Parts: sequence; structure tokens; C-alpha cells
Amino acid sequence: MNVLRKILFPFAILYGLITSIRNFLFDKGVLKSASFDLPVIAVGNLSVGGTGKTPQIEYLIRLLQDEYRVATLSRGYKRESAGFILAHANSNAKIIGDEPFQYYQKFKKIQVAVDASRVNGIEQLLSQKLPPQVVLLDDAYQHRKVKAGFYVLLTSYGDLYADDFMLPTGNLREYKSGSKRADVVVVTKCPTAVSKTERQLIEAKLKLKTNQQLFFTTIAYDECIYSSKEQINVADLVGRDKLLLAGIAKPESFFAYLQAANDVTMVYPDHHQFTANDILEIKNKSKNKIIITTEKDFVRLKGCGLEDQLYYLPIKSAFLSGEDLFRKKIMNYVGTSTRNR
Repeated sequence: MNVLRKILFPFAILYGLITSIRNFLFDKGVLKSASFDLPVIAVGNLSVGGTGKTPQIEYLIRLLQDEYRVATLSRGYKRESAGFILAHANSNAKIIGDEPFQYYQKFKKIQVAVDASRVNGIEQLLSQKLPPQVVLLDDAYQHRKVKAGFYVLLTSYGDLYADDFMLPTGNLREYKSGSKRADVVVVTKCPTAVSKTERQLIEAKLKLKTNQQLFFTTIAYDECIYSSKEQINVADLVGRDKLLLAGIAKPESFFAYLQAANDVTMVYPDHHQFTANDILEIKNKSKNKIIITTEKDFVRLKGCGLEDQLYYLPIKSAFLSGEDLFRKKIMNYVGTSTRNR
């Protein structure tokens, strides 16, 4: 914790008080939450950024899309538009945001929508000629104006919410007690060899309720990188000069997976909107190199004149154990909710 964050401690207490009062008013029904007559799954976290929401949403899409009409709903962070937008052929990352555009490009069976008001967003989705049967709310754990039927709370290994504090002293959006709203808690970005003893220590630290279940996942990197035209095996990159570029919250594991001694790295803020000067700098540093970036950055860099060099590395959320139980809980919730409509 740096000095400035320590100085801001009184503001963290005030912010925590405000969020606690807000949650109390929602819990008691003074502030109203809208419920909907279809399965709604909210994925989010207690802290700001970097817990792996995008791969978790994609995991749920893959799980559900063959049996149900699925829609994702996000606010569309840093998009250059307002109101409700349903992704279409002319959409791009500037119009709907980088993560929703990534979903739209990868998953052709689903609907992808953005709206700062999740209530209005769901209402608009349900007014479509072919409405969704399941809605996945992306980064909506604190969006209590919608009462989801199932909450998936994410927390990063090595940066657990139990070890954090309220903004601006720490990174929490609300107090740790907010974790009690979750149906399942997923510890993300784990090393692949997390011992049983360490898992038990983490579970004790998180202090879950008896009806909550804990899961551990890791980031699984693809064996290939992809451009708009081709793919290359990661194993075949040995000896090739690369520029590695990331504009995500915590890029360390991305670099560690790909980086060789002579590679150039460039780091930008999360959800960075690349300017003409940024593109010029990238071009200057990437001469005679291929550029490898994250999938989220790739959708923002498309059309910037880097197509001949630009590749991305896909990632997935991979369960270390208990995947069958997780899938069963999701499918039981969706199936039961759908049958009861």
C-alpha cells in the first residue's frame, strides 16, 4: 500500500459506509431490484479489474449456447455510444466496447447487448422477436437494480478480496461481506499446482457460507496465435523477433507465457483506446517483428494498419477441480428456471 493510499484511508471508510448503506437498503427492499422471468446469471467481483471476468463469461457461453438462446449484457466500458445497443454487422469495439465486441465476433449463436442500465437492457432484449432464454450479466455484481437468479463471484489468486480493503486505500468496490450474495466463488488465475492444504487455507480465509461453494481455476493459453488470415503454433515462435503488447489490467502472465530474452514489450492501461500516436510508436518498435497481443486488445487494434504483423493469443478459464459440479449447478439453475417460466 503506497503512502497516498494510506493518506486516503478516511475516504475509504466513508466509501465503505456509503456502499454498506446502499446494500442494506437493497437487502431490506427500500431500494427496489427488478426480477425477470428468465434465468439471469451475474458474473463479477468485489475489486476493480483483473479477476478474469471475460474468460468466465466465455466459459458460460460455451456451456449454454448449444441448448439455450443466450444473451450477454454489459455496460460497454469506454464505448463511444450511449443507451441500449444490440451488436450487429456494423458494430465495432468503439461502439459497443472491446469485451462485448470480442463476444460478438467469437460466438455467432448468441446475442450481445450493451446498456448502462441493466434493467432497460434486459427489457430491450426480451422485446426482441426471438428473445433470449438466458441472460449473462458481465461485471454486474454491484448492479443491484437487477436481482439475478445466480451470482458468480470471482477473486484472483494472490489478490483475494479477503486480503483487500475499500477504495481508494485498497481495491474493493464494497466490503467483503458483499461476498455473501454469491452462489459460487471462483478463485481465478491460480497456478496449476495449488495444493489441497493451500486450497483449504484460502477457503478458511474467504469464510464462505455453508450454502456457497468454492472453485479454483487457472488461465489456459491457446497453443496457437491467430491473425485475421492465419495461425501459428506458439512452439514455432522460438527464435522469432516479437513485440508483445497488452492493454489489460494484469498482463504479467501473458508476457511470461510468450516472452523471450530479446522480445520488446509494450504496456498500456486496461481498455486503452489506441491513438494515432500510439499506432505510430507501435509501428516504429515492431519493425521486422510480429506483434502479439491479447484478444481484447486485438479487437481494438483491428483496422489500424497493423494487419500484416498483428496476432492475438486466446485464453480460456480452466477448472483445476470440481468442473462437473460447477457445470451441474449452472445447468440445474438454468434448466429449473426455464421449466418454471
